[in-house]
Amino acid sequence: MSTTAETSRAKSGFSLGAGAYQKLLAFASLVLLLIGFSLASPNFMQTANIIAILQATAVNGVLAVGVTLVIITGGIDLSVGTLMTFCAVITGVVLTYWGLPLPLGIVAAIGTGALCGLTSGFFVAKMKIPPFIATLGMMLMLKGLSLVISGTKPIYFNDTPGFTEISRGSLIGAVLPSLPLPNGVLILFLTAFAASYILERTVLGRYTFALGSNEESVRLSGVNVDAWKMGIYALSGGICGIAGLLIASRLNSAQPALGQGYELEAIAAVVIGGTSLSGGRGTILGTLIGALIMAVLTNGLRILSVAQEWQTVVTGAIIIMAVYADMMRRRKMG
Repeated sequence: MSTTAETSRAKSGFSLGAGAYQKLLAFASLVLLLIGFSLASPNFMQTANIIAILQATAVNGVLAVGVTLVIITGGIDLSVGTLMTFCAVITGVVLTYWGLPLPLGIVAAIGTGALCGLTSGFFVAKMKIPPFIATLGMMLMLKGLSLVISGTKPIYFNDTPGFTEISRGSLIGAVLPSLPLPNGVLILFLTAFAASYILERTVLGRYTFALGSNEESVRLSGVNVDAWKMGIYALSGGICGIAGLLIASRLNSAQPALGQGYELEAIAAVVIGGTSLSGGRGTILGTLIGALIMAVLTNGLRILSVAQEWQTVVTGAIIIMAVYADMMRRRKMG
């Protein structure tokens, strides 16, 4: 068990251990995309557009960080997009309908996400429902609950001072006006750093990799596998709550019909970043690079006036290529 734990440290966080090649390949792809779109359009590298790319990366990146934890265990979570929306709706209820202070709205979003993640973890760990089915069912339930609770109408935060500053404000810009980095991007980096620390330096992180590498071996060593797995899903759900705050703050509203489809982009970012869908291997840094690749690609195609339907085709093709590359890596390692 200790050998598995030590091996997992080399595969986690921002370190350049066993996953160095995947991260470098993803980073090289990101650089090539930046160069290609810069040459294709002079508007691409403008400061306002770069900030827009980073802002777009914030929500998907936070979701991808949460999904990374689950995928490393060998699971999958299809509910992260609608969970993000559900957390935004609950925040709207707490702040707009009930008129409670902003800090309580933040706690409600993260707590709701953690509770829903824990529920998904219970379905997977205790009820032995396959993660794909368990989280698919959770996705549909949360989508329906968001519409029911909101009355199918958006919930606006016009009467909540400071709420839009969560995502659109700039603490860094207030100190360094030449670097107006949105708070949403700062929150993404802080979330990624915290997740990386958990994976690399804590018992939870070591068990996350161990479960994905050989769950039965961990179980036979006397570890309460179900409890740790539920904890990982709960942590992932709490991170989705942060994403819910970011998107609600960015839109200044909780849109109950929004969310479905975000899970695919998040999973794509995770796979592009080198995390194996079979579990046991992954990095937060790789996930961040994957999220940036997705945002740069979407932004660049939009600037080049590529139709939305073709953007979707390209995204699907990238997901297939990323999964195929993961399969090839596993075959070589096997």
